[in-house]
Amino acid sequence: MRSSNPVFSRRGFSRDNGYAGFNTAPQAGYAQGNPYAQNPYAQNPYAQADVQAPAGTDRMTMDDVVVRSALTLGTVAVGAVLAWALLPVSGTSYGLAVGAALVAFVLAIVQSFKRTASPALILGYAAFEGVFLGVFSEMFNSRWSGAPFQAVLGTMAVSGATLLIYKAGWIRVTARYARIGLAIAIAFMVVMAVNLLLVAFGVAEDGGLRSFGPLGAIVGIFAIVLGAFFLTLDFKQIEDGIAYGAPRSESWLAAFGLTMTLVWIYVEMLRLVAIFSSND
Repeated sequence: MRSSNPVFSRRGFSRDNGYAGFNTAPQAGYAQGNPYAQNPYAQNPYAQADVQAPAGTDRMTMDDVVVRSALTLGTVAVGAVLAWALLPVSGTSYGLAVGAALVAFVLAIVQSFKRTASPALILGYAAFEGVFLGVFSEMFNSRWSGAPFQAVLGTMAVSGATLLIYKAGWIRVTARYARIGLAIAIAFMVVMAVNLLLVAFGVAEDGGLRSFGPLGAIVGIFAIVLGAFFLTLDFKQIEDGIAYGAPRSESWLAAFGLTMTLVWIYVEMLRLVAIFSSND
């Protein structure tokens, strides 16, 4: 399965240059109404895992994913704390934050197009993303005291609820589910890009669709729902990677994807908290 998130280009797990994608061809399992009756990978890149990799030696496990995710998210947190403490709210810090965000974006794009996971690129992305989030959060906190803390709690709540719903089987990540969701997500990003251009040229006032009013709140809630959708793709990707013997190094891709998705949810949650605080 090709999981995706804000960059929309992160590749799925791979082995020996294989690609883990949804199989769009009809299969017996799907025909019988059971999308999990067969391997969901198009080419089953891990089908020979039992022959090529002895059990327990070089296979990705949930522990690997948890450890790498903790390292990546921890790097984001450290970068954010240092930026908050060392960069007071000012025009200079805003400029540094924008620069850090651009560097993080470039590193994320480079990693997305690489055929193998690069821990250096992923941790570098996390560090620069953390700097951006630190300044961004401090800016919101200076106007809406406590907003970052509330956004963190909101992000945890959304992530936890999504995981529970996913594990309970209320959401089944199928090819159709992913295609429809990604089409909606891409359309959303295109609309947001157009809105940004309209605001930049003065056609739309007060942020347009991203204003701090009721319309902005609706858009923010929709963006958070999209973030939850990305999480379900991440969960499925991790689950399938473990089930079909993905190499241990691929756990860095899992950490990368989860971090990007959680950053997406946090930023949208922070904006939503600010909007509701402004209307109090």
